[in-house]
Amino acid sequence: MTLMELYHLMAKEMGPQPWLRPGTPWAETPVEIMLGAILVQNTNWRNVEPSLIKIKAATQFEPAKLRTYTPETLVPLIQSSGFYHRKSEAILALAAWLGTANDDLTALRQRDGASLRQDLLAITGIGNETADYILMYTLDHGTFMVDTYARRLFTWLGATMPKTYPAFQRKVLPQLAFTLTDFQEFHALIDEFGKRIKSSADFEQSFLAGQHLSI
Repeated sequence: MTLMELYHLMAKEMGPQPWLRPGTPWAETPVEIMLGAILVQNTNWRNVEPSLIKIKAATQFEPAKLRTYTPETLVPLIQSSGFYHRKSEAILALAAWLGTANDDLTALRQRDGASLRQDLLAITGIGNETADYILMYTLDHGTFMVDTYARRLFTWLGATMPKTYPAFQRKVLPQLAFTLTDFQEFHALIDEFGKRIKSSADFEQSFLAGQHLSI
């Protein structure tokens, strides 16, 4: 099967996926999504939620208010997320970057996705996966996220993929004729599948059993 066929089969079998889009119960604002993408690194969402609640109470997720903090004063708000010294620096670096655009997300969305990604990767504590998450769910640039769930699914489907994130992504993207919504939905489907199907034995009982991905 092709990647497009995989996407349509997963969408048919699993249905629409609720995800962290602005305005949903999971994310009130784009900045909340950005901060969540940083805070969830190397932890689970249960640990992130208390941090976001504290940040919201203190700043209402306004970048200008975040910029009044230092790494040391931000740490008490995000301790539940772990790795809090590194994450506090990343959050404040992101807030500073937003400030260079006058916190105007509409203007940022008009920029080329590749240049935005380069800017994000230059921020302390933001790597490929976090940058792509921010691009896709807050800045309206679709892409394919190479996370653990995607690597595992492609392996189960018999696809031999490059080990590095950029090379894996470069191999996938030309084969996807997607809108932004499709990119978001494909990522959500892959992650939801991965949360349900946790082993090779589980996979052999799933609706994708016996399928082979040609890529």
